[in-house]
Amino acid sequence: MTDSAAQNAVPDPVPDPVPVPDPAVMRERYRSTPLLEEELAAAPMDQFARWFGQAVAAGLSEPNAMVVSTATPEGRPSSRTVLLKRHDAEGFVFYTNYGSRKGREIAANPRVALLFPWHPIARQVVVTGTAARVGRDETVAYFRSRPHGSRLGAWASEQSSVIGSRQELIERYEELAARYPEGEPVPAPPEWGGFRVVPETVEFWQGHENRLHDRLRYVREGGKWRIERLAP
Repeated sequence: MTDSAAQNAVPDPVPDPVPVPDPAVMRERYRSTPLLEEELAAAPMDQFARWFGQAVAAGLSEPNAMVVSTATPEGRPSSRTVLLKRHDAEGFVFYTNYGSRKGREIAANPRVALLFPWHPIARQVVVTGTAARVGRDETVAYFRSRPHGSRLGAWASEQSSVIGSRQELIERYEELAARYPEGEPVPAPPEWGGFRVVPETVEFWQGHENRLHDRLRYVREGGKWRIERLAP
């Protein structure tokens, strides 16, 4: 391009900046049938199994994703999303590195909260309870069911620790892949395992129009469960 042509060239238009959405005006209209006390299962884990099955049937992406909230003994909280791996009459099970932040906080303060945010079907489940490690046999059995790469990843990552670069993590993984090629058994790391959250309260939230949501909460009293309705 000549100097004169460069001087006469029309500059490319500057793109308009992407507008910043205003969260204050974002609203969804929830439409659903009422959630009534007489329709609930007698035990919260049975009701959870019912709702979890419906979330799966509705095609939700990762309906087993839950937010796990822990806190230090001084009350400093932290939250993260993990995947539920088992639910039964005893509670909710997930797996992690015991040396991670959540693992350390649970060791010091076992009281935790879980949140299942099933937004597409206007539902959520909120759990409070106490977490305790599952038996080692249960951990090993689950670890063996994981994909080979996930088993190597559990060894490669000292979860929540500070690392210098992503390359360090990749090199560690590659070393393990050479040591344990596909098809070779990978032992469960000693610092990796499961937690079972035994619920004390379980709240089932159903969204409704005009923000008149249903909130029904199971409360453990001794060996029985009491159901109470909360204002939305």
